[in-house]
Amino acid sequence: MKFIYILVLIVMFSACKDDKREENSFENEAIEENIQLSNENIQIDDVDIETLNKSINIELKQKQLIEKKDESEELEKLILDKHYLVEKKDYTINFNYPLLNESYKPTNRNFNDFINDYYVNITKTEADILESKLLCDSITSKTFREERLIDYKIYNVNDQLISVLFYKENFYSGAMHPSYAFDCFNFDLESGVFMAYEDFFNQGSEEELVEIINETINKEIGKGEMYYECWDISSDDFFVSKNNFVLNETYIEFYFDDCVMCPSYTGVYAIELPLMDLLSVLKKFDSNPLVF
Repeated sequence: MKFIYILVLIVMFSACKDDKREENSFENEAIEENIQLSNENIQIDDVDIETLNKSINIELKQKQLIEKKDESEELEKLILDKHYLVEKKDYTINFNYPLLNESYKPTNRNFNDFINDYYVNITKTEADILESKLLCDSITSKTFREERLIDYKIYNVNDQLISVLFYKENFYSGAMHPSYAFDCFNFDLESGVFMAYEDFFNQGSEEELVEIINETINKEIGKGEMYYECWDISSDDFFVSKNNFVLNETYIEFYFDDCVMCPSYTGVYAIELPLMDLLSVLKKFDSNPLVF
């Protein structure tokens, strides 16, 4: 009988130990699950913070461009400011652009014809939007509302030349932020013609100018005046954008689309080059308004 009591006690003791093990096991699993959930929450929070920071940087980058000072007030008598707005169910077109007063000089019509017939061309823009929706097979993409905006900055050099920067904003519903692209035109008010890269810079100087641009980018990054996440311009990208510059009496400013020089969420769109740094690539002709 004594032996039976001892046996029962041993069995009960073993059962208690097993229960403890199971309790500890459940507790450990719960702790591990809580730790895992906490880590996931931390990761989600980190992602949210990073997304928020990028959004702030994008808005700041675009705000700096939009609020950038130009010479439109000084050129008020020369410029005819035009605004065109179309709001449809699936797209918006909002264009602000300059024409030149032809009463000052009849050749200003050359500028106006180009802007109206080729660059702005509202009819073609609407047709392109509608065609892109028809060609797309995705039902979701057809429901996206597209917004196209064009605005400009204008500058004057020696009363002889005007530089116009057009910045184009494309936005689709469902996207977090619009993307920006640029076109620059330099128009000689005296001769009534548009001027291109070759009118200001030596033939075959593109590679040397790319080096000058990249040296300037790296200097700006080193001084903390340009975001460290920006990078060198490739020769291919420069050849595509080599006419995208505006002129000033002391510097030239080259503009690049989103993600060419800096990521879309930070940095700048343009690099400013003092004329003194460009003496080796500038044409030394009297016809060049940048020669001094």
